[in-house]
Amino acid sequence: MSGLQRFENKLEQMISGVFARTFRSAVQPVEIAAALNREVDNSAQILSRDRRLVPNTFSVELSAADHERLEGLGPQLPRELTEMLREHAAQQSYVFTGPVSIHLEVSDGLTTGRFRVLSKAVSSSSLVGGDPTDTQVRRATATLEINGENLPLAPPGIVIGRGNDADLRIDDPGVSRRHIEIRVEEPQDLGGTPRITVHDLGSTNGVLVNGKRVEKATLADGATMKIGNTTMSLHLKQG
Repeated sequence: MSGLQRFENKLEQMISGVFARTFRSAVQPVEIAAALNREVDNSAQILSRDRRLVPNTFSVELSAADHERLEGLGPQLPRELTEMLREHAAQQSYVFTGPVSIHLEVSDGLTTGRFRVLSKAVSSSSLVGGDPTDTQVRRATATLEINGENLPLAPPGIVIGRGNDADLRIDDPGVSRRHIEIRVEEPQDLGGTPRITVHDLGSTNGVLVNGKRVEKATLADGATMKIGNTTMSLHLKQG
């Protein structure tokens, strides 16, 4: 029995009677399940001969009427969709970039019976020693933005990777255990900005700075770095 068939069987237990009839002309949950499978199939990136990287965060956009009907099923529907997607990924040797999350959202541009699935890869990260305080972030002359969080940078810098010996750990299968080092040098002038460079530590997939692969580079304000499926940006506070 396929994952979609098992999902349908579980769905029959979730929906019954009058409530089930409201789905006849609306978006069917099994349609969403199939679309999620297609989304990861179409987005898969080759990591190795037998491993492919896929997104882990999904938004299912629906009309207001369809959204209301599906939300009526409660949290069980997203849970079942997530379980089905994980099973499909395991069968295809897919690797998610982080914890899987599926959200149902309203889109004013969609009519009843129509929907679309959007996906993105969001890796989780953790800084050794705990998260910085708001005061530390405000006072920092250089910060690294990753997944919507700002981390202060200070001399001598940090090592970023997937391993336990990295200063900033990123849960991304495309990131090596010790992937890059960001070096921070004190400014030469009082009140000036620090000199910041990035160095590839012999990683498997390399590092892109502003879209170009480099071994090492000096970073300017607004520079973007991509390692694996994770993008970071540097922000410098002008003196």
